[in-house]
Amino acid sequence: LPEDVLVELLSLLPAQDLICTCRLVSTQWRYVVDLTTLWKRKCQREGFYIQNLDRSISDWKVFYMLCNLKRNLIKNPCAEENFQHWKLDDNDGDKWKIEDMPGPHGKEMPDPKVHKYFVTSYGPCFKSQLITLQKEGYWNQLMDEKRPEIVVKDWYAARFDCGCRYELRVRLLSEDYIVLDDFHPEPVVIEQWNDAMWREISHTFQNYPAGVRYIWFQHGGQDTQFWAGWYGIRVTNSSITIGP
Repeated sequence: LPEDVLVELLSLLPAQDLICTCRLVSTQWRYVVDLTTLWKRKCQREGFYIQNLDRSISDWKVFYMLCNLKRNLIKNPCAEENFQHWKLDDNDGDKWKIEDMPGPHGKEMPDPKVHKYFVTSYGPCFKSQLITLQKEGYWNQLMDEKRPEIVVKDWYAARFDCGCRYELRVRLLSEDYIVLDDFHPEPVVIEQWNDAMWREISHTFQNYPAGVRYIWFQHGGQDTQFWAGWYGIRVTNSSITIGP
């Protein structure tokens, strides 16, 4: 088959089949599977191709893989599955609770698809997730050589009638759980009689050291007036994405 026809046909196949099977068929097929044009064609087919990025992409195969893998790595970010996938590191006061939007003295999220949130109490309440990158499809060589951007986002809000405190910490960890990079901004303290608006916090990890194998995400806080019940910070719609 002519090379252009083979590119068109092979670009219809899943990436894993191309790399694990098709490359082994013959010298010609291995050559075609490694062509930039094949991976660019796959990006075009699946809606990942953006013309003004054309010259800035050095490896279309890796670009395709990253686009194909891209999703929120935080599981159960909006409390739809109770506390499943979350580790409750601190659960003091009247403990963590899940409430429906907008909640008492609260406001709706900008994203209408978010219907629930986690809420803290008068004692410290923190919860976390540990993401194993290899399990999510991000192989070691990719993380060490390409070091794609890691984007962290979280949403938090207070009740109108009570002050509270919010904290976020995200760590990039090695295979031995050594901290290679860390995002830990100053705690946010919200006063009583606030606007109860939902706010987003965001951070992008770039140019981090080689060796990242895990991402550890932790957030939480408490109310600042020590009222019994659930008057503390509210959190939802957390996300970690790895971009091309």
